[in-house]
Amino acid sequence: MDMLQSINPANGETLSEHEQHTDAEVEAALTRAQKAFESNRLTSFADRADRMRAVADVLEDRKEKYAHLMTAEMGKPIKQARAEVEKCALACRFYADRAEGFLADERVEDDPKRYVRHLPIGPVLAVMPWNFPFWQVIRFAAPNLMAGNTGVLKHASNVTGCALAIQDLFEEAGFTPGSFETLKLSSSRMEKVIRDDRIRAVTLTGSEKAGSAVAAVAGEVIKKTVLELGGSDAFIVMPSADIEAAAKVGVDARLTNSGQSCIAAKRFLVHADVYDTYRDAFIAELERQSVGDPTLDETDVGPLVSADACSGLDAQVKKTVSMGGVRVTGAKPMDRPGAFFEPGVIEDIPAQSPGAVDELFGPVALFSRVRSLADAIHLANSHRYGLGSAIFTQDEDEIETAVNGLDAGTTAVNQKVASTPELPFGGVKASGYGRELARDGALEFTNSKAVAIK
Repeated sequence: MDMLQSINPANGETLSEHEQHTDAEVEAALTRAQKAFESNRLTSFADRADRMRAVADVLEDRKEKYAHLMTAEMGKPIKQARAEVEKCALACRFYADRAEGFLADERVEDDPKRYVRHLPIGPVLAVMPWNFPFWQVIRFAAPNLMAGNTGVLKHASNVTGCALAIQDLFEEAGFTPGSFETLKLSSSRMEKVIRDDRIRAVTLTGSEKAGSAVAAVAGEVIKKTVLELGGSDAFIVMPSADIEAAAKVGVDARLTNSGQSCIAAKRFLVHADVYDTYRDAFIAELERQSVGDPTLDETDVGPLVSADACSGLDAQVKKTVSMGGVRVTGAKPMDRPGAFFEPGVIEDIPAQSPGAVDELFGPVALFSRVRSLADAIHLANSHRYGLGSAIFTQDEDEIETAVNGLDAGTTAVNQKVASTPELPFGGVKASGYGRELARDGALEFTNSKAVAIK
């Protein structure tokens, strides 16, 4: 079996190699997960909450260790990696404090003999990506372990170090062995795991192709899935916007995680009356960002995750430009060791070009001029993805129109799109289905059992 490799994208050096689990080791892990579920489902919310708060404590105590691990394995700027660990701790405490209320019995018309009880279902398989290697996992694990389920993780191969650290994290915090299992497997070996009777449901964050493949197998064996897939989020700027603020937030929204985020602002739809002013302010802010060594605190943008990611993004940019797009600044590989890509702007995005129809997973902003909010909403909704969206405006009617009209799982107003424990997160159309976080995420993998007593 092929080894699972972690390669530092900042310099191309191999960090570690991991042997895949054998079939026998996978069998043992699934057995532990099932056994732990049978035990955990009987524990109290108070007991689970104590353990989840202990997870938060360990995360905070080891923030530097985990942050540097992320940065080494996938290139995230270190200050963003620290923030990711802090956000994970916040989510653990959020569910420790609120899961019991989220999952409390729901009375029907105040009748004590008719109610809905939300019960755990068993081991849930999570197929997770590399770009937020701790956060994506914790936002799945915290609500599910608080509900009484157990978690089985298949992480991206290049962040196996993070995957193993997360398993150790839950065990050290006092969760029963088997409550959270990491499988060291290639994607080609996942179908057997999905089909295993002990796996009751599957959640995936990743590409459209991966989501479709996993959902097809899960659907064949009648297992629920939650999918959070690609995004090409629209960022709309209207004439009443605070242009300076919109430029700063827009650059931040595009460059988070070096542009490798499904909810990054990717398509900037700017009203013609302020287009030139906004574009120039955006570029000025863009050029203030520091690109370089992701282990340094002053770095804003690190490398892309791999050399292949860098060449793939370059190909998308070149094709968009060859079809008529205009490269205003940057948007090309940098002449230096590592998978670095210069942040940039392309405007006049041609229809049917990669910039118009695909997801550009890197620090490239795609600018288009619009004549009205109706035009902006139409262009935003024309994309097959519908994950997040943002609008900058001071007009209350425009806010209401955007909230109602944008076909996306999130609409942020005068701020960037972000996932937070308090609000449900997910998309529509090819961006997937189901919700993570908030109460919605706590209920996704429970059995909402109707109870009637005579």
